[in-house]
Amino acid sequence: MNAPYRPAADWELSGFLRECAGNARVVELIGTGTKRTVGHRVANATVVSTTGLKGITLYEPNELVMSARAGTPLAQVEAELAAKRQMLAFEPLDLGPVVGTDARQGTIGAVIATNLSGARRISHGAARDHLLGVLAATSTGNVIKSGGRVMKNVTGIDVARGLTGSWGTLAVLTEVTFKVLPAPETSATLVLTGLPDEIAVEAMCRAVGTPYEVSGTVHLSQTMVGRLWHAGLRAASQPITALRIENFAKSVSYRVDKLKNELKQYGAIQVLDHESSVAFWDELRQLSVLQGSSAPLWRISTAPKSGPKVVAGIQHYMSVNCMYDWSGGLIWAEVPNSADAGATDIRRVIAIHGGHATLIRAPEEVRAGVDCFQPLEPGVAILTRKLKDTFDPSGILNPGRMYLTH
Repeated sequence: MNAPYRPAADWELSGFLRECAGNARVVELIGTGTKRTVGHRVANATVVSTTGLKGITLYEPNELVMSARAGTPLAQVEAELAAKRQMLAFEPLDLGPVVGTDARQGTIGAVIATNLSGARRISHGAARDHLLGVLAATSTGNVIKSGGRVMKNVTGIDVARGLTGSWGTLAVLTEVTFKVLPAPETSATLVLTGLPDEIAVEAMCRAVGTPYEVSGTVHLSQTMVGRLWHAGLRAASQPITALRIENFAKSVSYRVDKLKNELKQYGAIQVLDHESSVAFWDELRQLSVLQGSSAPLWRISTAPKSGPKVVAGIQHYMSVNCMYDWSGGLIWAEVPNSADAGATDIRRVIAIHGGHATLIRAPEEVRAGVDCFQPLEPGVAILTRKLKDTFDPSGILNPGRMYLTH
């Protein structure tokens, strides 16, 4: 396979895309390629990588805003923020090791293009909620600017957010501007053990409904607990439910006590100190319990209280190992190998209970024959087609990556 084309400037990229469009040459867009096996393979394509577009172009800690070129390593962005005790509040996931690539190799552009947000989404929102603006190149060879450095600049913010989660099918992000937030002074995690899924989700939803500012809620099945790197929690050998509280030390101590009292009916509660808490949530950012397996993996979003119903519905057809995030609203579900990775039955369950299911990991021959992303409702499909025709009229950018007809 030929090496990817790596433009180093917007004009270089836009000129190349214009040439590709003129020659009807399909383009596969990647950063470092850590998420390349999600969705359908882009066949017979010229590979374009954004890794030549790197560097932090603006950082104003007092204004809580940063701009970075799309190919800038996420690790570099987070290191720069950590030096000023700041962070990306949406806690981006590292999907690489789950799909067979290296850890901590993703780019900030890929974070925005995929909108994959971590546990703190329940309190701080998703990646697109922190996006202020973008520069992007279209297949017509134009470079567009949308949004700005402050949230009140709403003229183009919907375009910027519209590109978030489009997986490179509309345009090539070349620079992103986003909000950052102060990092918490300390954190603690409350852990309950042995709760059934339904009761665990009830406890997580109850915790989030308190005024104690819970910033992370996760429930792991017994199988998933056995895969934890955190030796203390792995030793539990039964399902665990974890609730994170963070901010100023005095406030955390007060809120931990209040939340323990609020949840005492659910059983004994262990409290992880700051160091142990940070280690636990850091490994969940890397989806540690989903690594080292080749089993098909689904990412299912639904209403939090519907999470156990979705899992129970799937269990009517196949065995499931799962992790609930977002108080039950996000399910990472491993299922047995099959001709369609369980897609037919999982889509049936989703149709009953509501939600969206994305096939994250499966062999290429399986992915080629199923809808990897949630099929679109007719009205949404029409709108999506119009967006594709507007941004990529030649249809050369990651065609078929998300939907086989696009």
